[in-house]
Amino acid sequence: MSETRVNGAEASTAHQDLHSAQGALRGEHSGRSRNPVIKVADLAWLEFEKPDLERAEVFARHFGFGIAARTERELWLRGTFAGPPCMVIRKGRTSRFIGPAFRAAERGDLDRLARATGSSVRDADAPGGRGKVVDLLDPSGFPVRVVHCGEQLPALPEQRPLLLNVGTDHRRANSPQRPPREPSRIQRLGHVVLETRVFGRALDWYLDTLGMIVSDFLFLDGQRDRGPTMAFIRCDLGGVPADHHTLAMHLGPGTGYVHSAYQVTDLDSIAAGGEYLKERGYKRSWGIGRHIQGSQLFDYWRDPDRFMLEHFADGDLFSCGVEPGWAPMSSSGLAQWGPPATRDFLGSSPSPQRVREVIAALRGDNELDRARLFGLLKAANS
Repeated sequence: MSETRVNGAEASTAHQDLHSAQGALRGEHSGRSRNPVIKVADLAWLEFEKPDLERAEVFARHFGFGIAARTERELWLRGTFAGPPCMVIRKGRTSRFIGPAFRAAERGDLDRLARATGSSVRDADAPGGRGKVVDLLDPSGFPVRVVHCGEQLPALPEQRPLLLNVGTDHRRANSPQRPPREPSRIQRLGHVVLETRVFGRALDWYLDTLGMIVSDFLFLDGQRDRGPTMAFIRCDLGGVPADHHTLAMHLGPGTGYVHSAYQVTDLDSIAAGGEYLKERGYKRSWGIGRHIQGSQLFDYWRDPDRFMLEHFADGDLFSCGVEPGWAPMSSSGLAQWGPPATRDFLGSSPSPQRVREVIAALRGDNELDRARLFGLLKAANS
């Protein structure tokens, strides 16, 4: 167990006292597959449908995306980093999340994945160049694409971090700080969070099929013996540190998108960009604060179609040797500091749609029962 010394005394690391309540108990999920089909390298992009691409583009620019490509039927959004786009929005009759696309490390991974799943490799187009893709369906019913693109979008100018005076380290003198009131400039797509009624089956599918590994498990208070109900899952890049989570999933009465997160430069970029959004009438869902699992500085917003998007900075990076942490689910355990998690963020406000989802889940063949439903409600209020 890693430790650090402060003024000669031993102190717990953040991983030990915040990342996890304790490690796995005997017989609990290991958080990884022994023999995955492939190991994806990252998220490539997310896919949505919306009826109003003009409105979607206005919000995208205000939130801080760049426009990679625009046609009558498609809007491709990007960050400043070189690489694939962050998101594609296609014109559709209703607003809905389609699914994630993950990036294969090598072209040969697609052939291996296609053979193992009975799928095929097909051509795919994206801004920056042509590529190949395998189309899959996860146990929750989400279309999942694994892509390999030979060409990448070039980098764009960055939003520079502010130079900070810290303690006796005075790097800025005779120069006042005035961060511009402008959109937070998105650098890249960080992660997506999904809700599912078949959490255990979906978790194992992503570990076995895409080679992802778990950074943190959350369990319901008093129900740890029934297994975890949320997982923060990262890509396995071996000794190269990867984002604490590229995908997060939790058990719930619905099956769908919860939020997606996009990296920006620093805290000032989050805050000034938030003021820019607020001045234009957008609604903050929750923030600003710092998470526990993942440690990100965060700020959550709703777009005009009610999808939740997050600005984040300064997230944890774990290499493959870090084992999963285990902690109980609670709303107070979502942040180290910041305002309390809102009902909007937690999805705990009653609505006719939510009531229908609960009834359908309790009647269906899935992993949600009354005990787990009450445990989820307790976690949202603790």
